[in-house]
Amino acid sequence: MKTLIAVLLICFSVNSNSQGFPHKPIRWIVPYTGGGITDVVTRIVTQKMSGPLGQPIVVDNKPGANSILGSDLAARAPGDGYTVVTVIAGYSANVTLYQGKLPFDPLKDLVPVSLAAIAPLIMTVNNNLPAKDVKELIAYAKANPGKLNFGSSGIGAAAHLTCELFKQTTGIDMVHVPFKGTAPAMQAVMANDIQILVDTPSSLMPQVRGGKLRALGMFSGKRLPAYTDVPTLAEAGGPALESSTWVLFMVPGATPKEIIIRLAAESAKALKDADVRERLIQTGIEPVGGTPEEAKRFLDAEIAKWAKVINTAGVKAEQ
Repeated sequence: MKTLIAVLLICFSVNSNSQGFPHKPIRWIVPYTGGGITDVVTRIVTQKMSGPLGQPIVVDNKPGANSILGSDLAARAPGDGYTVVTVIAGYSANVTLYQGKLPFDPLKDLVPVSLAAIAPLIMTVNNNLPAKDVKELIAYAKANPGKLNFGSSGIGAAAHLTCELFKQTTGIDMVHVPFKGTAPAMQAVMANDIQILVDTPSSLMPQVRGGKLRALGMFSGKRLPAYTDVPTLAEAGGPALESSTWVLFMVPGATPKEIIIRLAAESAKALKDADVRERLIQTGIEPVGGTPEEAKRFLDAEIAKWAKVINTAGVKAEQ
């Protein structure tokens, strides 16, 4: 009888907390430094969410250890809806790269709320590279195996694995040079220390527009509205590969379903706002929004996709 009463009291407490949610500020962890796509999308969306939720949303940047530090903080937080974390494509790679080595279970301790946005990646090259399109790049790489270097913001980043997928699909040999972020990788490609850099359009297109890099193609199925002059990879003579980084909201695994649904609904509503959509689209980011179930299916597919690339390429996690 005492056990039954205890269970009923717990259920009543959870239900009461869900119905009164939120009654205090929400901490929203971004496991990266400010200014990047993760931080920017989070701040734009949460600014629109705070009004309908009736509480401030405090964005808390906690960079470190390839996003593991911030994700771990969120995973250890109480499952009450007052801690949310934003993850990107690197999270799905970490599931395989750090299998059994993470301080939390990425498949259970954090659960998806909503897929907020997708940003197709762009391939850029140093201006001195003779290849003028993707078809010529593939031919040049085959004629010069192992002589082309491509950079990325780090091992396991979306840009790194996208290039590994490109290598596997085209049968070419290029050397990966990881950097501690996009900024140093960008400096390296402009200095011709590396010849190829794949990253988000918002990061690389200003350099393309400034004549410091050359854009070869977007890893997308169609041209982006903000950059209609840049062809897709297939249009530029390459394989029809689509690859992106993305922004996905997650909460601790014990969070009540009612709260997860509320957060998903409010984020979807924010992403339908005309001003929010315009701000994201103009930087090459596609607003999404959706249900927790849709977000989970997307994340599961990304984990499977990158696990295959990682295992085929023999990519090892940073020590």
